[in-house]
Order: sequence, then C-alpha cells, then structure tokens
Amino acid sequence: MSVTFEPGLLRAYFVAGTQDLTGLRDLPSLLDEAIEAGITAFQFREKGGPNALTGVAKRELAEILQKRCLKANIPFIIDDDLDLALELNADGIHVGQKDDKIETVVERISVRQMFVGLSANTVEQVEAANQFDRVAYIGSGPIFPTQSKDDADPAIGGVAGLTDLVKVSKKPVVAIGGIAENNIDQLRGSGADGAAVISMISKSENVDKSVSIIKEVF
Repeated sequence: MSVTFEPGLLRAYFVAGTQDLTGLRDLPSLLDEAIEAGITAFQFREKGGPNALTGVAKRELAEILQKRCLKANIPFIIDDDLDLALELNADGIHVGQKDDKIETVVERISVRQMFVGLSANTVEQVEAANQFDRVAYIGSGPIFPTQSKDDADPAIGGVAGLTDLVKVSKKPVVAIGGIAENNIDQLRGSGADGAAVISMISKSENVDKSVSIIKEVF
C-alpha cells in the first residue's frame, strides 16, 4: 500500500545512501534508528561516485530499505533512478534539474500513484515546477554550504533566499543543504514545510536528539 503524499511528510525528511555512512553503521540499521526517532520520510540517494552501488546490489539494498519504510508507514522515495522507482513501485521519485527531465518523469509515471519531488533553486525553476500537477513538493537549497553532496549547487542565499522561493511556490517546499543542529533554528518562519537532511542524521551521535530538534523547528 503506497503512502499518499501530504505536506506533513516533509517535516523531518532523511536522505541517505551508502556514501553517507560513518564508522561501523550500515544503512538499514541507521534507517531503523532514524525511524525509531521519528523521521517522516526517507529518500534513498545512492550517488557515491565510483564506489556507489549499482545494478542488483543497489536494488537489493533498496528493497530492504523499502520494507523498513513500509512497516513504519513512511514514504520510501528514490532519488534520480526512475527505472528502479518504477520496478519497486516506490512511493515517490525525486529528481534534480540535472537529472531526467521532469516531463519524461511525469509521462512515465502517468498511471502510477507515485508522487514526484523536484529540486528547484531559483524563482524561474520554482515557477516552472508550479506548472506540473504531478510535482507534489519542491526541494530547495542548498540553504547553507554543504559537504554532503559532491554535485551540490552554490548556496541559494540562506534563509532569505529560501523564503523568497517559498513565496513563489504553489507547492510545499522542503529545505535542504548544510542544515545542522547549530543552524536549523534559523529556518523558523521561512514558510518551508520541513527540512531534508543527510549529515545531521547520518553523522549524528544521538539520532533521537537530532530528529527531535528538526521536529521542534517544524
């Protein structure tokens, strides 16, 4: 049974792939910790350069993670791998401006319940995203400089830049990029529906505390 999108799912949105692991953690156990702590959505983002999982290995890990999300009744979202998302009937697919064209994504999921998240980091990109009924939410950032994504764009101008994009958007917006315990409070009043984080959870020494801090802000 797929999870139907609603803006509250963006509140504490965990994004991770094997490239984000530290120490002895493995991704399924880290996801278990994050679910127990109260995350509201999970995106499997396997973009780790030459060591990234592909093919059967990527699919097998995705299936394990999907089962965790299904049991917890939180959406399982796949980043930039439409074939895998369709194969597993994921709850959602997230695409960036440099990934598959949004027109192609919308066409290929036309008969599915799958929702679409789209990265949009300028007013022009947000206005274009507004035209697609199947785009459920917009991911905007980086809000702050980030080291978690090798392919990250320059920061969008901090919270003021985020607030400007939220005002233009007809979709719920989740903030992403460089969000940490020492700066997330700045997002209060931005109008965003939540925060999508990688390192704040994947490198956390206390996942319960980290997730609770996100949920205090949103």
